[in-house]
Amino acid sequence: MGLLIEEHNYSERAACKLLELDRSSYRYEPKADRNEKLRQELIELARQKPRYGYRRLHVVLQRRGWGVNHKRLYRLYREGNLAVRRLRRKRLIRPAVPMVQLECANQEWSLDFMMDGLATGRAIRILTIVDSFTRESLAIEVDSSLSSRRVTRVLEWIIEQRGAPGRLRCDNGPEFTSRHFLGWCEERGIQLLHIQPGRPMQNGLVESFNGKFRDECLNANWFQTIAQARQRIGSWREEYNRERPHSSLGYLTPMEFAARGAPLLS
Repeated sequence: MGLLIEEHNYSERAACKLLELDRSSYRYEPKADRNEKLRQELIELARQKPRYGYRRLHVVLQRRGWGVNHKRLYRLYREGNLAVRRLRRKRLIRPAVPMVQLECANQEWSLDFMMDGLATGRAIRILTIVDSFTRESLAIEVDSSLSSRRVTRVLEWIIEQRGAPGRLRCDNGPEFTSRHFLGWCEERGIQLLHIQPGRPMQNGLVESFNGKFRDECLNANWFQTIAQARQRIGSWREEYNRERPHSSLGYLTPMEFAARGAPLLS
């Protein structure tokens, strides 16, 4: 623009018209940055306190006498790229687990863990295993901790009594995703179905059982020791299998339903 006006004797109007530039834009003179001092103070403070975030920095600056609006401070904070990059936790992604029509016992077993506590305040873990077809409680294992090897020992014990399942349905807990557990399932030809993270109803049968178990047993008892917890939980399991009518089984008990010709997986 200056070259056209000074060397080629163009008028300002003609030069702007030639360059298709608005004359007001040409005449515009940027104002001094009124945020310069605030920007420098914010940058210095953010370097000293990188984890504060703009809200805490806003409070600190107000205490230093800056009467600045939080929206204005946030804009400067973003322009200066002062936010510390936070690594997002990687979430396990699994495809949806299909709900297959069950036709016989041992076609699918459902597994899950629960937590409870003793009167002393000591936490206990509880492994529940349910036959998804007959709704039988196959095992309830109780201890202060339960490893993947403990899980497979319980499964071996059940298999010795009633044969192996076609598949196991469980969540993505470390016991169910360990190398030992995965190798054990592969070695025995048992299909493993891991539900999607955050979708407990994909394992709804054992979740339903756990709700009854907590309401009727865990919440109704005050365990002093692990041995006492095992004894009372074992008694409740026997009652559940032999005496408790199950609505989804036509109000038969799980053992009555299994005895009335529920076939085993061949």
